Amino acid sequence: MTTLFMHCRPGFENEVCAEISEHAARLNVPGYAKGKTSSACAEFVCSEPGGAERLMRGQAFFQLIFPRQWARGMFVDLPETDRISVLLKHLEGFPLFGSLWLEVLDTNDGKELSNFCKKFELPLRKALTKAGKLVEDATKPRLLLTFKSGREVFVGLAEVKNSALWPMGIPRLKFPREAPSRSTLKLEEAWHHFIPRDQWETRLAPAMTAVDLGAAPGGWTWQLVRRHMRVIAVDNGAMDEALMDSGLVEHLKADGFLFKPRKPVDWMVCDIVEKPARNAALLETWIGEGLCREAVVNLKLPMKQRYAEVRRLLERIQDGFAARGVRVEIGCKQLYHDREEVTCHLRRLSK
Repeated sequence: MTTLFMHCRPGFENEVCAEISEHAARLNVPGYAKGKTSSACAEFVCSEPGGAERLMRGQAFFQLIFPRQWARGMFVDLPETDRISVLLKHLEGFPLFGSLWLEVLDTNDGKELSNFCKKFELPLRKALTKAGKLVEDATKPRLLLTFKSGREVFVGLAEVKNSALWPMGIPRLKFPREAPSRSTLKLEEAWHHFIPRDQWETRLAPAMTAVDLGAAPGGWTWQLVRRHMRVIAVDNGAMDEALMDSGLVEHLKADGFLFKPRKPVDWMVCDIVEKPARNAALLETWIGEGLCREAVVNLKLPMKQRYAEVRRLLERIQDGFAARGVRVEIGCKQLYHDREEVTCHLRRLSK
Protein backbone atom coordinates (compact mmCIF):
# COMPACT_ATOMS: atom_id res chain seq x y z
CA MET A 1 0.00 0.00 0.00
CA THR A 2 2.27 2.74 -1.28
CA THR A 3 -0.39 5.12 -2.62
CA LEU A 4 -2.28 7.76 -0.67
CA PHE A 5 -5.54 8.55 -2.48
CA MET A 6 -7.44 11.78 -1.77
CA HIS A 7 -10.81 13.23 -2.73
CA CYS A 8 -11.22 16.96 -3.39
CA ARG A 9 -13.39 19.56 -5.06
CA PRO A 10 -13.05 19.32 -8.87
CA GLY A 11 -10.49 21.86 -10.07
CA PHE A 12 -8.45 21.83 -6.86
CA GLU A 13 -6.25 18.82 -7.62
CA ASN A 14 -3.12 20.99 -7.85
CA GLU A 15 -3.79 22.45 -4.42
CA VAL A 16 -4.11 18.97 -2.92
CA CYS A 17 -0.84 17.93 -4.57
CA ALA A 18 0.98 21.01 -3.27
CA GLU A 19 -0.38 20.58 0.24
CA ILE A 20 0.31 16.85 0.63
CA SER A 21 3.77 17.22 -0.90
CA GLU A 22 4.63 19.82 1.72
CA HIS A 23 3.57 17.51 4.54
CA ALA A 24 5.36 14.52 3.01
CA ALA A 25 8.58 16.54 2.85
CA ARG A 26 8.15 17.61 6.49
CA LEU A 27 7.74 13.96 7.52
CA ASN A 28 10.59 12.73 5.28
CA VAL A 29 8.27 10.52 3.24
CA PRO A 30 9.73 10.34 -0.29
CA GLY A 31 7.37 10.20 -3.25
CA TYR A 32 5.48 12.33 -5.74
CA ALA A 33 1.99 13.76 -6.08
CA LYS A 34 -0.18 13.68 -9.17
CA GLY A 35 -3.70 14.75 -10.05
CA LYS A 36 -5.62 15.18 -13.27
CA THR A 37 -7.48 18.48 -13.61
CA SER A 38 -11.21 18.25 -12.73
CA SER A 39 -10.90 14.59 -11.73
CA ALA A 40 -11.88 15.40 -8.11
CA CYS A 41 -8.99 13.30 -6.78
CA ALA A 42 -5.24 13.25 -6.38
CA GLU A 43 -2.60 10.73 -5.34
CA PHE A 44 0.67 10.73 -3.48
CA VAL A 45 2.75 7.77 -4.61
CA CYS A 46 5.32 6.84 -1.97
CA SER A 47 8.75 5.56 -2.94
CA GLU A 48 9.11 3.32 0.10
CA PRO A 49 6.91 0.55 1.53
CA GLY A 50 4.85 1.84 4.44
CA GLY A 51 5.30 5.44 3.34
CA ALA A 52 1.58 6.11 2.97
CA GLU A 53 0.82 4.79 6.44
CA ARG A 54 3.68 6.84 7.93
CA LEU A 55 2.39 9.95 6.18
CA MET A 56 -1.12 9.41 7.52
CA ARG A 57 0.08 8.74 11.05
CA GLY A 58 2.25 11.85 11.05
CA GLN A 59 -0.43 14.22 9.72
CA ALA A 60 -3.81 14.96 11.30
CA PHE A 61 -6.46 14.78 8.60
CA PHE A 62 -8.46 17.49 10.39
CA GLN A 63 -5.66 19.97 9.71
CA LEU A 64 -5.59 19.42 5.95
CA ILE A 65 -7.19 22.22 3.96
CA PHE A 66 -8.04 20.89 0.50
CA PRO A 67 -8.38 17.06 0.75
CA ARG A 68 -11.92 15.93 1.60
CA GLN A 69 -11.07 12.30 2.27
CA TRP A 70 -7.98 10.09 2.18
CA ALA A 71 -7.00 6.43 2.30
CA ARG A 72 -3.86 4.37 1.77
CA GLY A 73 -4.00 1.40 -0.56
CA MET A 74 -3.92 0.36 -4.19
CA PHE A 75 -5.94 0.34 -7.40
CA VAL A 76 -7.63 -2.93 -8.33
CA ASP A 77 -9.03 -3.89 -11.73
CA LEU A 78 -12.39 -5.63 -11.54
CA PRO A 79 -14.01 -8.05 -13.99
CA GLU A 80 -17.46 -7.54 -15.45
CA THR A 81 -18.84 -10.24 -13.16
CA ASP A 82 -17.87 -11.78 -9.78
CA ARG A 83 -16.25 -8.57 -8.53
CA ILE A 84 -16.63 -9.72 -4.93
CA SER A 85 -14.32 -12.72 -5.34
CA VAL A 86 -11.61 -10.51 -6.83
CA LEU A 87 -11.93 -8.01 -3.99
CA LEU A 88 -11.78 -10.76 -1.36
CA LYS A 89 -8.59 -12.06 -2.95
CA HIS A 90 -6.93 -8.65 -2.82
CA LEU A 91 -8.06 -8.10 0.78
CA GLU A 92 -6.41 -11.27 2.07
CA GLY A 93 -3.28 -9.33 3.00
CA PHE A 94 -5.20 -6.49 4.65
CA PRO A 95 -5.72 -6.26 8.41
CA LEU A 96 -9.21 -6.63 9.83
CA PHE A 97 -11.36 -3.55 9.37
CA GLY A 98 -14.20 -2.32 11.53
CA SER A 99 -16.39 -0.51 9.01
CA LEU A 100 -16.98 -0.18 5.28
CA TRP A 101 -17.69 2.82 3.06
CA LEU A 102 -18.24 2.69 -0.69
CA GLU A 103 -17.35 6.01 -2.27
CA VAL A 104 -17.36 7.66 -5.70
CA LEU A 105 -15.74 10.83 -7.00
CA ASP A 106 -17.51 14.19 -6.98
CA THR A 107 -17.97 14.22 -10.76
CA ASN A 108 -20.83 13.46 -13.16
CA ASP A 109 -19.40 9.99 -13.77
CA GLY A 110 -19.19 9.50 -10.03
CA LYS A 111 -22.83 10.40 -9.55
CA GLU A 112 -23.82 7.81 -12.16
CA LEU A 113 -21.81 5.19 -10.24
CA SER A 114 -23.56 5.90 -6.95
CA ASN A 115 -26.53 3.67 -7.86
CA PHE A 116 -24.17 0.81 -8.65
CA CYS A 117 -22.53 1.25 -5.23
CA LYS A 118 -25.87 1.19 -3.43
CA LYS A 119 -26.74 -2.15 -5.04
CA PHE A 120 -23.25 -3.57 -4.60
CA GLU A 121 -22.76 -2.66 -0.94
CA LEU A 122 -25.10 -5.17 0.72
CA PRO A 123 -23.79 -8.34 -0.98
CA LEU A 124 -20.22 -7.12 -0.51
CA ARG A 125 -20.81 -6.41 3.17
CA LYS A 126 -22.26 -9.89 3.67
CA ALA A 127 -19.30 -11.51 1.88
CA LEU A 128 -16.74 -9.56 3.90
CA THR A 129 -18.48 -10.45 7.16
CA LYS A 130 -18.64 -14.12 6.21
CA ALA A 131 -14.93 -14.08 5.31
CA GLY A 132 -14.12 -12.62 8.73
CA LYS A 133 -12.63 -9.41 7.34
CA LEU A 134 -15.38 -7.02 8.48
CA VAL A 135 -15.81 -7.17 12.25
CA GLU A 136 -17.79 -3.96 13.00
CA ASP A 137 -15.23 -2.64 15.50
CA ALA A 138 -14.85 1.15 15.78
CA THR A 139 -11.24 0.82 16.98
CA LYS A 140 -10.11 -0.85 13.74
CA PRO A 141 -9.40 0.91 10.41
CA ARG A 142 -12.18 1.64 7.95
CA LEU A 143 -12.18 0.01 4.51
CA LEU A 144 -12.78 2.68 1.87
CA LEU A 145 -13.58 1.54 -1.65
CA THR A 146 -13.52 4.41 -4.15
CA PHE A 147 -14.99 3.36 -7.49
CA LYS A 148 -13.61 5.24 -10.47
CA SER A 149 -15.74 2.98 -12.67
CA GLY A 150 -17.44 -0.38 -12.40
CA ARG A 151 -14.13 -1.93 -13.47
CA GLU A 152 -11.64 0.06 -11.37
CA VAL A 153 -11.63 0.70 -7.63
CA PHE A 154 -9.17 2.11 -5.14
CA VAL A 155 -9.03 -0.24 -2.16
CA GLY A 156 -7.89 1.75 0.84
CA LEU A 157 -7.71 1.94 4.61
CA ALA A 158 -8.03 4.91 6.95
CA GLU A 159 -8.27 5.30 10.70
CA VAL A 160 -11.78 6.32 11.74
CA LYS A 161 -10.50 9.16 13.96
CA ASN A 162 -8.07 10.43 11.33
CA SER A 163 -10.23 10.66 8.22
CA ALA A 164 -13.41 12.36 7.04
CA LEU A 165 -16.55 12.44 9.17
CA TRP A 166 -18.69 11.54 6.15
CA PRO A 167 -18.24 9.33 3.05
CA MET A 168 -16.24 11.26 0.43
CA GLY A 169 -16.00 14.06 2.98
CA ILE A 170 -19.45 15.30 1.93
CA PRO A 171 -21.97 16.05 4.70
CA ARG A 172 -25.59 15.26 3.99
CA LEU A 173 -27.13 18.54 5.06
CA LYS A 174 -30.65 19.43 4.03
CA PHE A 175 -31.37 22.98 2.92
CA PRO A 176 -33.95 24.45 5.32
CA ARG A 177 -36.79 26.05 3.36
CA GLU A 178 -37.11 28.85 5.91
CA ALA A 179 -33.52 30.04 5.33
CA PRO A 180 -33.15 33.12 3.09
CA SER A 181 -30.28 31.70 1.00
CA ARG A 182 -28.36 28.49 0.32
CA SER A 183 -25.25 30.05 1.85
CA THR A 184 -26.77 29.04 5.20
CA LEU A 185 -25.33 25.56 4.63
CA LYS A 186 -21.77 26.94 4.67
CA LEU A 187 -22.05 27.99 8.30
CA GLU A 188 -23.84 24.82 9.34
CA GLU A 189 -21.13 22.69 7.74
CA ALA A 190 -18.43 24.83 9.38
CA TRP A 191 -19.91 24.09 12.79
CA HIS A 192 -20.03 20.36 12.05
CA HIS A 193 -16.41 20.40 10.90
CA PHE A 194 -14.79 22.67 13.48
CA ILE A 195 -16.85 22.09 16.64
CA PRO A 196 -17.24 18.61 18.16
CA ARG A 197 -20.92 17.74 18.36
CA ASP A 198 -20.80 17.20 22.12
CA GLN A 199 -19.65 20.84 22.56
CA TRP A 200 -22.47 22.48 20.62
CA GLU A 201 -24.61 23.07 23.71
CA THR A 202 -21.86 25.11 25.39
CA ARG A 203 -20.17 26.82 22.41
CA LEU A 204 -23.34 27.46 20.39
CA ALA A 205 -25.63 28.08 23.32
CA PRO A 206 -28.96 29.95 23.39
CA ALA A 207 -28.73 33.59 24.55
CA MET A 208 -25.19 33.95 23.18
CA THR A 209 -24.47 37.10 21.17
CA ALA A 210 -23.19 37.24 17.60
CA VAL A 211 -22.35 39.63 14.79
CA ASP A 212 -22.87 38.72 11.12
CA LEU A 213 -20.81 40.97 8.84
CA GLY A 214 -22.18 41.24 5.30
CA ALA A 215 -25.33 39.53 6.53
CA ALA A 216 -27.97 40.24 3.83
CA PRO A 217 -30.24 38.54 3.06
CA GLY A 218 -29.52 36.50 6.20
CA GLY A 219 -28.39 32.97 5.38
CA TRP A 220 -25.76 32.90 8.12
CA THR A 221 -27.87 34.97 10.52
CA TRP A 222 -30.58 32.34 10.14
CA GLN A 223 -28.25 29.67 11.55
CA LEU A 224 -27.40 31.87 14.54
CA VAL A 225 -31.06 32.63 15.22
CA ARG A 226 -31.82 28.94 14.88
CA ARG A 227 -29.50 28.45 17.88
CA HIS A 228 -31.50 31.19 19.68
CA MET A 229 -28.63 33.68 19.67
CA ARG A 230 -29.08 37.45 19.59
CA VAL A 231 -27.55 38.76 16.36
CA ILE A 232 -26.36 42.12 15.06
CA ALA A 233 -26.67 41.82 11.26
CA VAL A 234 -24.40 44.35 9.54
CA ASP A 235 -25.11 45.06 5.87
CA ASN A 236 -26.35 47.90 3.70
CA GLY A 237 -28.63 45.47 1.91
CA ALA A 238 -32.09 44.30 2.96
CA MET A 239 -32.57 41.45 5.42
CA ASP A 240 -35.19 38.72 5.12
CA GLU A 241 -38.43 39.96 6.69
CA ALA A 242 -39.33 36.67 8.34
CA LEU A 243 -35.90 36.57 9.96
CA MET A 244 -36.34 40.09 11.32
CA ASP A 245 -39.71 39.06 12.79
CA SER A 246 -37.88 36.64 15.10
CA GLY A 247 -37.10 39.52 17.45
CA LEU A 248 -33.52 38.27 17.82
CA VAL A 249 -31.95 40.34 15.02
CA GLU A 250 -30.81 43.96 15.03
CA HIS A 251 -30.09 45.16 11.49
CA LEU A 252 -27.46 47.88 11.12
CA LYS A 253 -26.90 49.40 7.69
CA ALA A 254 -23.15 49.90 7.86
CA ASP A 255 -19.82 48.84 6.35
CA GLY A 256 -18.84 45.48 7.82
CA PHE A 257 -15.15 46.37 7.72
CA LEU A 258 -15.69 49.47 9.85
CA PHE A 259 -18.21 48.15 12.38
CA LYS A 260 -17.17 47.25 15.92
CA PRO A 261 -19.58 46.13 18.66
CA ARG A 262 -20.07 48.24 21.78
CA LYS A 263 -19.09 45.24 23.90
CA PRO A 264 -17.51 41.86 23.07
CA VAL A 265 -19.71 39.14 21.55
CA ASP A 266 -19.47 35.37 21.57
CA TRP A 267 -19.39 34.92 17.78
CA MET A 268 -18.46 36.86 14.66
CA VAL A 269 -19.24 35.38 11.24
CA CYS A 270 -18.45 36.87 7.85
CA ASP A 271 -19.04 35.80 4.25
CA ILE A 272 -18.20 39.10 2.56
CA VAL A 273 -16.90 38.77 -1.00
CA GLU A 274 -13.63 40.68 -0.71
CA LYS A 275 -9.90 40.22 -1.20
CA PRO A 276 -8.73 37.42 1.15
CA ALA A 277 -6.06 39.59 2.78
CA ARG A 278 -8.72 42.05 3.89
CA ASN A 279 -10.92 39.33 5.39
CA ALA A 280 -7.87 37.82 7.09
CA ALA A 281 -7.04 41.19 8.63
CA LEU A 282 -10.63 41.39 9.87
CA LEU A 283 -10.18 38.05 11.62
CA GLU A 284 -6.98 39.21 13.28
CA THR A 285 -8.63 42.40 14.53
CA TRP A 286 -11.77 40.80 15.97
CA ILE A 287 -10.01 37.94 17.72
CA GLY A 288 -6.85 39.87 18.58
CA GLU A 289 -8.70 42.79 20.17
CA GLY A 290 -11.09 40.50 22.02
CA LEU A 291 -14.16 41.68 20.13
CA CYS A 292 -15.35 38.04 19.91
CA ARG A 293 -14.41 34.65 21.32
CA GLU A 294 -14.95 32.60 18.17
CA ALA A 295 -15.22 33.48 14.49
CA VAL A 296 -16.02 31.86 11.16
CA VAL A 297 -14.85 33.79 8.10
CA ASN A 298 -14.62 32.79 4.44
CA LEU A 299 -11.52 33.71 2.45
CA LYS A 300 -12.04 34.02 -1.30
CA LEU A 301 -9.21 32.44 -3.29
CA PRO A 302 -7.16 33.80 -6.21
CA MET A 303 -7.12 32.00 -9.55
CA LYS A 304 -3.55 30.71 -9.18
CA GLN A 305 -1.25 29.58 -6.37
CA ARG A 306 -4.27 29.09 -4.12
CA TYR A 307 -2.62 26.83 -1.56
CA ALA A 308 0.42 29.13 -1.33
CA GLU A 309 -1.88 32.13 -0.76
CA VAL A 310 -3.83 30.36 1.98
CA ARG A 311 -0.61 29.33 3.75
CA ARG A 312 0.70 32.88 3.50
CA LEU A 313 -2.47 34.34 5.01
CA LEU A 314 -2.58 31.80 7.83
CA GLU A 315 1.06 32.47 8.70
CA ARG A 316 0.35 36.20 8.71
CA ILE A 317 -2.59 35.69 11.07
CA GLN A 318 -0.53 33.47 13.37
CA ASP A 319 2.34 35.97 13.45
CA GLY A 320 -0.09 38.77 14.27
CA PHE A 321 -1.50 36.89 17.26
CA ALA A 322 1.99 35.95 18.44
CA ALA A 323 2.97 39.63 18.36
CA ARG A 324 -0.11 40.46 20.45
CA GLY A 325 0.59 37.63 22.90
CA VAL A 326 -2.81 36.10 22.15
CA ARG A 327 -3.34 32.32 22.11
CA VAL A 328 -5.68 31.26 19.31
CA GLU A 329 -6.86 27.94 17.92
CA ILE A 330 -6.97 28.19 14.11
CA GLY A 331 -8.65 25.86 11.62
CA CYS A 332 -8.99 26.17 7.85
CA LYS A 333 -10.86 23.95 5.38
CA GLN A 334 -12.31 24.05 1.92
CA LEU A 335 -15.73 22.75 2.89
CA TYR A 336 -18.06 20.93 0.52
CA HIS A 337 -20.38 23.96 0.30
CA ASP A 338 -17.47 26.30 -0.43
CA ARG A 339 -16.58 27.11 -4.01
CA GLU A 340 -13.62 29.37 -4.79
CA GLU A 341 -12.96 29.89 -1.09
CA VAL A 342 -11.87 28.33 2.18
CA THR A 343 -13.50 28.67 5.59
CA CYS A 344 -11.48 29.71 8.62
CA HIS A 345 -12.50 29.11 12.23
CA LEU A 346 -10.70 30.87 15.06
CA ARG A 347 -11.18 30.46 18.78
CA ARG A 348 -9.51 32.69 21.34
CA LEU A 349 -8.00 30.65 24.16
CA SER A 350 -7.41 31.71 27.74
CA LYS A 351 -3.84 32.55 28.71
